[in-house]
Amino acid sequence: MALEKQTEMSQSETDALLGRHETGVLSLARDDDPYAIPISYGYDADERTFYLRLVSTPDSEKRKFLSSNPDARLVVYEEAEPTYRSVVVTGELVEVPRDAMTVEHIEQYGDAKRPLFEIWGDSKPELDIKLYELRTDSISGRHIELSEPRHD
Repeated sequence: MALEKQTEMSQSETDALLGRHETGVLSLARDDDPYAIPISYGYDADERTFYLRLVSTPDSEKRKFLSSNPDARLVVYEEAEPTYRSVVVTGELVEVPRDAMTVEHIEQYGDAKRPLFEIWGDSKPELDIKLYELRTDSISGRHIELSEPRHD
């Protein structure tokens, strides 16, 4: 069994990891009911704010969660043996109304891997495309190094 050395990442290390990656898993919770989805994001390290474009259909579980002001947590990680790094973000998911969009918002959403608007083969009038900010309460990162055990 490999030995593990675990350290907390600094703010600059967590910002670097979040800047290198544009995807993670967003978990939402209301009462005792959890929901998690893979997402892409834009990240502003100066403001420590994430920008998300979330698409849902009328009867989707995602839309039900988003309309309930859920608690939010985002997990971003990378693995390159023997190193594993992860960042956990908690905060408030806030919808950005279209009439409140600024050039700065659009630039942040443009940093996400998925385009701001998608082209669909068929008309999708039932799709609900909303833009959100994840305003952080906390960001914590962990760096884990695995090493082979010594055989003395």
